[in-house]
Amino acid sequence: MGMVFTARRLSGGELASVLAAPDTVGTLFQGGPDELDLDKAWHGLHYLLTGTAYEVVGDTGPAIIGGDPIGPDLGMGPARLLMPDAVRAVAAGFDAVDDATLRARFDPAAMSEAGIYPHIWDDGDDEFDGYLLPNLTALRDFYRDAAARGDAVLLAVT
Repeated sequence: MGMVFTARRLSGGELASVLAAPDTVGTLFQGGPDELDLDKAWHGLHYLLTGTAYEVVGDTGPAIIGGDPIGPDLGMGPARLLMPDAVRAVAAGFDAVDDATLRARFDPAAMSEAGIYPHIWDDGDDEFDGYLLPNLTALRDFYRDAAARGDAVLLAVT
């Protein structure tokens, strides 16, 4: 199955529940309209947004692997929590990054050399257009919606 990314919007009440009982975060990833599943595109998107394999830099840097660890190990470490202010900052960061800028950052050879998961980048532009760009659009929309609602976001790579 591999390492997959899921994010979940948390309303104010859900956030309070998670903070009160962090051991329950794993039960919140059930699918549904408040979740985003990027499958294995997460690492390639993080690389395009930050220019790094694992550093959390820039306004959109926290979108995938940012936030504070919370709860038990879900397979690749604990979930990570972005509070509503951080969610708004990420959403605003997406406003400053257009598709053309990210396309220009797409360098299959550099991504392969950096070990960017899932090691499919040699297919070139097809991977950007058919895989990364649709997932980037979904990620951008997810954060904009969460910010508009005032939600927190729970992130997990499992």
